[in-house]
Amino acid sequence: MSFQTPAKRTGRAVDTARIGSGLKLLVALVGLMWLSEVVDTATHGALDQYGIISREPRGLFGILTAPFLHLGFGHLISNTLPLVTLGALIAVSGAARLFAVTAIVTVIGGFGTWLISPPNTITIGASGLVFGYASYLILRGLFNRRLGQVLLGIIVVMVWGSALLGGLLPQDGISWQGHLFGGIAGVLAAWVLADDKQQRVK
Repeated sequence: MSFQTPAKRTGRAVDTARIGSGLKLLVALVGLMWLSEVVDTATHGALDQYGIISREPRGLFGILTAPFLHLGFGHLISNTLPLVTLGALIAVSGAARLFAVTAIVTVIGGFGTWLISPPNTITIGASGLVFGYASYLILRGLFNRRLGQVLLGIIVVMVWGSALLGGLLPQDGISWQGHLFGGIAGVLAAWVLADDKQQRVK
């Protein structure tokens, strides 16, 4: 017969609550993307103008809104699967961690996209977030010096590596700039949110 101490029960409850909060935030983010696309479709693409407009002051607002806008449901579906999969791997660390990674990737990646995208272009879609989540997961273990996280990063490379590299190649209608700066922002997030830096803040 085995017994569970109160400390163990409390620890498991905290872990469950943390994972649950992260997954709820992920569901909310993806749900907002789908709701936005429903509204956009119903209004014949009226929301697409609120994406990132390169080097236009009014396009800066699009840094915050672009990840939630897509060019049709096909575009949205292609982003949803990797976003949910990679996002869930981050979400197990809690809502605060998922929010922090998402915020860093959205703002830094979006600003880089705004800065170097071709003139008179509007960038929309969550693929920058996908690249940011992926690069965060790939490098997080190296900054934290945790073997499990390093192994997870290797798995991410094996599963999505070729797609990530392909997304950096210039292609008509695809923002390699958004992919590139999303990936750079993910690396920055892994460094900023590393365990040693978080302990210093506390």
